Amino acid sequence: MTDGATTIVTTPEQERLRGEVRELCAGFPDSYWRERDRAREYPDAFVDALTEAGYLAVLIPSEFGGGGLGITEGSIVLEEINRSGGHSAGCHAQMYTMGALLKHGSEAQKQTYLPAIADGTLRLQAFSITEPEAGSNTTDIATTAVRDGEDYVISGHKNWTSRIEQSDLALVLARTTPRADDPAERTRGISLFLVDLRAIRAEQPDTLHVTPVRTMFNYATNEVRYHDMRVPASALIGEEGQGFRYVLDGWNAERILLAAEAVGDGYWFIARATTYANDREVFGRPIGANQGVQFPLARAYGQVTAADLMRYRAAALFDAGEKCGEQANLAKLLASEASWQAANACLDTHGGYGFVDTWDVERKFRETRLYQVAPVNNNLVLAYLGQHVLGLPRSY
Repeated sequence: MTDGATTIVTTPEQERLRGEVRELCAGFPDSYWRERDRAREYPDAFVDALTEAGYLAVLIPSEFGGGGLGITEGSIVLEEINRSGGHSAGCHAQMYTMGALLKHGSEAQKQTYLPAIADGTLRLQAFSITEPEAGSNTTDIATTAVRDGEDYVISGHKNWTSRIEQSDLALVLARTTPRADDPAERTRGISLFLVDLRAIRAEQPDTLHVTPVRTMFNYATNEVRYHDMRVPASALIGEEGQGFRYVLDGWNAERILLAAEAVGDGYWFIARATTYANDREVFGRPIGANQGVQFPLARAYGQVTAADLMRYRAAALFDAGEKCGEQANLAKLLASEASWQAANACLDTHGGYGFVDTWDVERKFRETRLYQVAPVNNNLVLAYLGQHVLGLPRSY
């Protein structure tokens, strides 16, 4: 297997995009990502290069200066970053946050922000949703946004708000009315805001408190506290109280894009492991001749390929405007488990060298473990499939 191999039938335009992204990524070798990981530094140079080339704007309509392409093409970009040995966590949020602004933002918001996001003048990399007490139960969030004249005043505590220090804009989810006691009504009263962080930092710095959180891999994530932060009413996305629905709209896109990242990791692990298994000789022959090495890699390749097919199926349905909740969740489930299987097979193949940072296996091993937990835990994916696909009773 070569790094450029693909098992999916795609269009010439999509393969050209793949090749262009791969060529860009070649300018950021393993050593670049290794150093960023060691220092827990944001990959500014890489994100700048990706932005300048227009790859982070592929989902923005051409009328606003973007690529005017679909989730399929967006997923190819993110897959190739991870497949090259990089880590797309530094930029993927700009892909999956686009949906809320594109579908539900006002014309003024689109005209003001989309061209600047497309040309790289502004970064939208922060999605502030999750809270320590609520976790995956988004309807349980306690952050509030209270209308006060021409403003909303936002107060609350978020965690896992990644890249907010590297962003100019952030999407913030808050309650504009108290949570209803009736479970069927709990999604109401949640609103979504597009916050201009430049104005907050310049005019109200004390209302935004960011605490970096060090994780097992380089993710630039934070705890964030909002202290009576004033944002103009024009920051509201769509209608007040409908924000949960707007976020829900983007979850399928997020699952598909994250599945593509996991697929990219899976192919990276298999390529590295097969190269090593062919080159490494022990007892007078390549270790890849041993079925104990060969079979786990072949099985992992089969699992990654199957997940890749589901990713493309989900992306095709999404781009066609069809329902794709089942396929998007399956793609995320299968890809995250396949990448982890490939990671373990790759580590086993390298033996002790797999634990040495200069081989990069241990870095990618840590990075790919995330996909089984985020953006949603695989157990919740199974619960969704059980209830909404198989028709079983609600389990949570």
